[in-house]
Amino acid sequence: MEGGMQGLGQPVLSARLAISWARIFLSLTSHTWFWNLIQNDFKTGNIDFEGCMRLLEKMQINFDEDHFKHIFKAISWARIFLSLTSHTWFWNLIQNDFKTGNIDFEGCMRLLEKMQINFDEDHFKHIFKKTLDKRTGDAISMDDFRAIYRALVHRPEYDELFKAYSTDGKTLPDGQLLKFLIKEQFQTEANETTALEIILKYEPIDEVRKKRQLSFEGFIRYMNSEECSVFKIQHKTIYQDMTQPLCDYFISSSHNTYLISDQLMGPSHLWGYTSALLKGCRCLEIDCWDGHNNEPVVYHGHTLTSKIPFRSVIHVIDKYAFMSSAYPLVLSLENHCSPKQQEVMAECLKNILGDKLLSSPIGGEVEISRLPSPEALKFKVLIKNKKVGTLEESLQRMEEDYHGETEEMSDSDEEADEGSSDDTMPLQASRSPAKRRGDPRSSIPPQKKTRVKKTKIALALSDLVVYTKSQKFVSFDHSLQHQKCYENNSIGERAARKLARTSAKEFISHTTRFITRIYPKGTRMTSSNYNPQEFWNIGCQMVALNFQTPGTQMELQDGKFLDNGGCGYVLKPGFLRDRNTSFTPRNVGGYSKPMSLSIRLISGHQLPPSSMSKSNKADPMVQIEIYGVPEDQARKKSSVIKSNALCPKWNETFSFTIQVPELAMIRFCVEDEVSLVNNEFLGQYTLPVMSLNTGYRNIPLISKEGTKLESASLFAHIWYY
Repeated sequence: MEGGMQGLGQPVLSARLAISWARIFLSLTSHTWFWNLIQNDFKTGNIDFEGCMRLLEKMQINFDEDHFKHIFKAISWARIFLSLTSHTWFWNLIQNDFKTGNIDFEGCMRLLEKMQINFDEDHFKHIFKKTLDKRTGDAISMDDFRAIYRALVHRPEYDELFKAYSTDGKTLPDGQLLKFLIKEQFQTEANETTALEIILKYEPIDEVRKKRQLSFEGFIRYMNSEECSVFKIQHKTIYQDMTQPLCDYFISSSHNTYLISDQLMGPSHLWGYTSALLKGCRCLEIDCWDGHNNEPVVYHGHTLTSKIPFRSVIHVIDKYAFMSSAYPLVLSLENHCSPKQQEVMAECLKNILGDKLLSSPIGGEVEISRLPSPEALKFKVLIKNKKVGTLEESLQRMEEDYHGETEEMSDSDEEADEGSSDDTMPLQASRSPAKRRGDPRSSIPPQKKTRVKKTKIALALSDLVVYTKSQKFVSFDHSLQHQKCYENNSIGERAARKLARTSAKEFISHTTRFITRIYPKGTRMTSSNYNPQEFWNIGCQMVALNFQTPGTQMELQDGKFLDNGGCGYVLKPGFLRDRNTSFTPRNVGGYSKPMSLSIRLISGHQLPPSSMSKSNKADPMVQIEIYGVPEDQARKKSSVIKSNALCPKWNETFSFTIQVPELAMIRFCVEDEVSLVNNEFLGQYTLPVMSLNTGYRNIPLISKEGTKLESASLFAHIWYY
């Protein structure tokens, strides 16, 4: 027996090979029984030739030694290592769940969750039922579970990629992984360290990991990771320059933040503020009115919406203000309170927010010629409201006792009532081309003299306003001549749209200097939203949307502010920050930097089934949409894959040419074709074009309500230049 081992180089036999042999000799039917029989022999690791012989003898297995020696020798080291360690790894992971026998549907679900496998319950139920159809009873064996696991996790697209770079079809050595990263994922900066880090992070099998290799299981984990997401992982952290003036950034902004439904009869709720802040929103709206017992309330005035105490709103803001972002939070006060209750508001803000509240200029500077940066204002809450007098007067008053003092302001200094029609806003009249050319900044003041209304403002509240003073917009000329850098305008969507159409160049010049907030028109009773892209195109910083209303508009909002670490501030392109810019959305001119984008839509994985399906079926199709300047707007559709939501395959390529990629957004929308004229939304993902990753990428999907569909995704190959 000892002589028979000469020349074998002392190989060892794993538990998996022993199982294979036992199957040959005994036609085994129960893995659990077999494991219990042999597990003590493998407690200290794999066994060698002698150990295998002793184990077969202990099991009273008759065998011819020459035949056994020949078969043992014929199995190469690679086969022993590769074929068997994977099974051993999987077996060790699940064996405890099968110790008492087969497992049922609930047990199978628990085991997948323990293994951190994302799955759609409808798809899992369908696969489980198909497995049960092959046998009697309502429980599955370990082999059945492995088949279910593979159906959910092992994707043919991944297998094809893996085998293209694996030298033996079993593992990916670090050198081959590096080739894959450079050639397929276009990670030209990748090196041996990059490959090793991936192996150490994603390879679950110890023996494979120690050999600096990636098994197919490890490759799957890598391909499903954030590193292979369509969204650049570098853009998930703050990577932009945060030291520019506030007016140089797009700022995530909410309208009627307190509402969680329509603006006529819907409820006001603190959750509106909590959810907006958790999304990284950096400008909240608070609609303030006089309440009982001298306590101001927040609600949509002159409607049947419910009321919440102002004090409670500020407590919630204090708790969540900087949970998702460290950068400044702006509270846009729509103030309808009496001076007495304005005093209460000021006290609430000071007492509850404490040091978070910015109530004086940084460094005491009163002559402000440039707004501070988000970096300089980290962890500060700014009040956006009407203000009386100068910053210097405010600082002087704050050193004195001015409790109860108020001052009258004319309506011309007041932000337009957002509940009223935009048509009350003074608009530019269309001028002749000759006059526009003669004076590019010109704009005609209102034809009709506006009625001057006096309102009272408490100095205690006024003096909390520093860098975000609300100033009613009159005209671009008026702003250029009279407006201070810390004075902000709010313009209704209809008025802003007309100005953008007739005076885009002047509008962009305005937004290079002053923070401009756009808000929905008052006739949007259902709290619907406008398309924010048209106002980002002209550099408007605060494009306020109804966060409570799902749809394409909020998907664009969420997608845009995924960028820069989701901090709520995105640096505007240089041509929207340059005061001498000649860029306009309809005439991009020399600011065009054309991008050729190619997307090969390969497949889908665990897409949500149709609501009309009784099982896990859908007829999915994918729309790829580009939003940006008018010239870049585009939409392309894939074919429809019939009755397959689990693993539809398209292998279709779509090409786009984008003139201004710095402003462009891309939206992947998956729909179920219900009929020739009707589709059902299944999921979508929207992101900035400049945040697209190249190579083979997974595209996560988000539900209509804005929550991630954990198991659903698209798989695509992306390339641009």
